[in-house]
Amino acid sequence: MEYEAIIGLEVHVQLKTQTKLFCGCPIEYGALPNSRVCPICLGLPGALPSPNKQAIILTIQTGLMLGSEIAPRGKFDRKNYFYPDMPKNYQISQYDQPLCKGGAVQLYPLAFPKDAQKDPQAQSRKKIRLVRIHLEEDVGKSFHFGDYSGIDFNRAGTPLMEIVSEADIRSPEEAFAYLTALRQILRYGNVSDCDMEKGQLRCDVNVSVKPIGEEKWGTKCEIKNLNSISAVRKALKYEIQRQIHILELGGEISQETLRWDDLKGQTFPMRTKEYAHDYRYFPDPDLLTILTEGELIEEAQKRIPELPEEKKQRLSQHYGLTEYQASVLASDPQLADFFEKAAAQSANKVSVANFLINDYLAVASESETAIPIPPEYFSELSNLVDQGKLHMKQAKEIVKLMVTEKKSPTLIVQEKGLAQITSLDTLDAICKEAIEANPKSVADYRSGKTAAINAIKGYVMKKTKGQANPKIVHELLEKKLHELG
Repeated sequence: MEYEAIIGLEVHVQLKTQTKLFCGCPIEYGALPNSRVCPICLGLPGALPSPNKQAIILTIQTGLMLGSEIAPRGKFDRKNYFYPDMPKNYQISQYDQPLCKGGAVQLYPLAFPKDAQKDPQAQSRKKIRLVRIHLEEDVGKSFHFGDYSGIDFNRAGTPLMEIVSEADIRSPEEAFAYLTALRQILRYGNVSDCDMEKGQLRCDVNVSVKPIGEEKWGTKCEIKNLNSISAVRKALKYEIQRQIHILELGGEISQETLRWDDLKGQTFPMRTKEYAHDYRYFPDPDLLTILTEGELIEEAQKRIPELPEEKKQRLSQHYGLTEYQASVLASDPQLADFFEKAAAQSANKVSVANFLINDYLAVASESETAIPIPPEYFSELSNLVDQGKLHMKQAKEIVKLMVTEKKSPTLIVQEKGLAQITSLDTLDAICKEAIEANPKSVADYRSGKTAAINAIKGYVMKKTKGQANPKIVHELLEKKLHELG
């Protein structure tokens, strides 16, 4: 029997605000434990919360970018549960009146894992619908030290946006693509840095399996707090096979909450699954209803940037790029902005795109958040190639030197003596020598094996240490060999 997976994701995003959601404590990753706390975020008696206006605007902005319906009224509720990292023993969240409802995230080929980008599924440009987007406060963080544990409440109260998808996802690869596309939009909007190593984007996964063709969905399990996109894919692959194996043996799936152990590559039970009524939601009596119409929506609309799909279309049309080139550049707003600055001074815009995509990204450091050299270096390099002063192999080597030595291509050419030899007299003499030194290749060429010219050309390139202009060399050799009859 063949099975299919039914997958929905709950994505938690830390918003890019300077202070927490209901108090003035600064948000500072890596600060000393429990040094960024106050009576409000610790939930001490008598402390009253006051909502962060910027967090509300960023949530509305996200809804607008994702095509959600913005509710005219939203409210905060208390979600009651008892856990060590909850300072108040309840979390201020939103239950029946979230700020945003509906919307969608469109998948695209380059968002899929590299080993799946050629699959038909990756080419479908499917839309994953959203249920809601709501705003809540983050919890603290527990640390375990062998025979004792500690809790850091610095993170407690950080604005946390929860984006809940419909169960439209059908594979681990689609889940990977959904998260990649969503993170790209959030970063474009400057809503969050989405740094998963810092816990700024975390994901809970709901997954069930059912026989293909059967309408009734299976019993779902939830995998909590996955902190990387690759972990989501791996956890789903394992959990889907685990559930299928149980069903094939005639067993039943228990609805439960699981944790993922990345080292062991397995899911493990944490607790039986809770339902909404278990949390005893009720409106927070200390917080007023949020009225979104007017100032809040207007401010959110002003912040909406050119989104990735729009940028991709513009880059393709304005600069003559292929869909692939435009997609790669548009995947990172900093990279796209850098390209446009470099292309502005280049005669060959496509050449600049190729240097960035094929050569720079191959040597770029993953830790660098910005390209460490001026955009003018790439336009200068492209112009040197177009002017015949460098050939492509030299240019590719110069990209590496530009990044490591932080020098302009013109300066590198001067210091390394890499300027192309374009003098006809000089190249003519070397081509004549090459023909005399390669009688067999000459004979092969004259007998109709035209590819034999490459061996003769190779002699010239070796003699000139790669500095001869390949185009001029090829033309001179063809002319001389033709003259031989």
